[in-house]
Amino acid sequence: MDFQICIVGLNHRTAPIEVRETFALNNVSPKELGIINDLSPIREAMILSTCNRVEILTVGEKGKEIDKMVLESWAKFCGKGYGEIFPYIYVFFDEKAISHLFAVASGLDSMVVGEPQILGQIKDAYRDALKDGTIHVVLNRLLEKTFSVAKKIRTETKISQNAVSVSYAAVELAKEIFPDLKSSKALLVGAGEMAELAAMHLINCGVKEFFITNRTFERAKELANRFKLKPIRFSELFDFLAKVDIVITSTGSERPIIKVDDVQKAMKIRKYRPIFIIDIAVPRDVDPDVNRLDNVYLYDIDDLQGIVEENLALRKEEAKKAQEIIAEEVKNFKEWWIKLELSPTIKELLNKAEEIALKECKRSLKKFKKGKISSLDQIEDELRLLATNVSKKICYGPILFLKEKVKDETKKRQFVGLIREMFGLDKEEK
Repeated sequence: MDFQICIVGLNHRTAPIEVRETFALNNVSPKELGIINDLSPIREAMILSTCNRVEILTVGEKGKEIDKMVLESWAKFCGKGYGEIFPYIYVFFDEKAISHLFAVASGLDSMVVGEPQILGQIKDAYRDALKDGTIHVVLNRLLEKTFSVAKKIRTETKISQNAVSVSYAAVELAKEIFPDLKSSKALLVGAGEMAELAAMHLINCGVKEFFITNRTFERAKELANRFKLKPIRFSELFDFLAKVDIVITSTGSERPIIKVDDVQKAMKIRKYRPIFIIDIAVPRDVDPDVNRLDNVYLYDIDDLQGIVEENLALRKEEAKKAQEIIAEEVKNFKEWWIKLELSPTIKELLNKAEEIALKECKRSLKKFKKGKISSLDQIEDELRLLATNVSKKICYGPILFLKEKVKDETKKRQFVGLIREMFGLDKEEK
């Protein structure tokens, strides 16, 4: 092949955040980076820049040290030297580059295995590169294949299923208890980061009536404005236990603020309809004995973390299936790639054979026009001579190559075997 696919990049595994920030290429095109111009051996390029990775995907001429060219341009653009970026980068060529791209798009190379956000980011980078005119035949085909592989993996595996964050695990549990979250009411107690995330997930799942309380009412109002919740005073907390179906707690209290008696009173008023309590606080906000009450489902941070770890293990198992799909799809793309490279050679080979045949035909036609050939015997002899000359001239190159160009006997035997196979010399005529 006279060109190669190359990926040069750094990510959350190879570079700390300060390095990723330094070498970020947000909204930068390959032309701005200087890797594509009239004299560049790089024919196609795309830049993917996110908070967790920066990757430059290129197609260029073989033997031109494309990776070094990309790195030098990248470092220079960021106002740094080659040596400052080199320790943090990785480079993949051809099949490994294709496999890496498929894995990234499928979420297998993400900080959280199976996360879907990266696929959208790759699609955005693809659209930008198309707009800038830096994507042509190879990368266009490769990116289209990348999107279909990612879709296939998400369809045929469970790589994106099962919650792998504490906040999302809480919401998945809530769905099991209340299948229709849109008709459920929820209450956020406190303002811990994970509790806020869990609240946001619940809102995204359709919970429309959502209350929030905090020891400081002004803080409750501030958070209510930010998340579009309804603020209530902390003194109303125990009254609202009877009114809501889901409670998320994350305060800084050193002792439980919700005790067994509080929940018992609320359950009586609720007529023992189920209530789901997510205690993400450390120390815990809810007395563990609350879990013994009928129709009360209490989960603390350790319960949720255990679910997350179990789900991560399941995703890793699904990742093995995904890698098998990727291996097969890399093979399929390689077959297309080889055909793409073969096409010009096949065309040139056919053109050369046709040129030889046409020259010999012209030579014979001159004899016909001059009247030198008239009888059937003469026509037959001329056609035989025409066929012989065409075959000799077509085979002249391979024969000369075997006789004079290949000096090593072992290689000569290999080429002889190859030619015999190509021309089917050892096949029996039927």
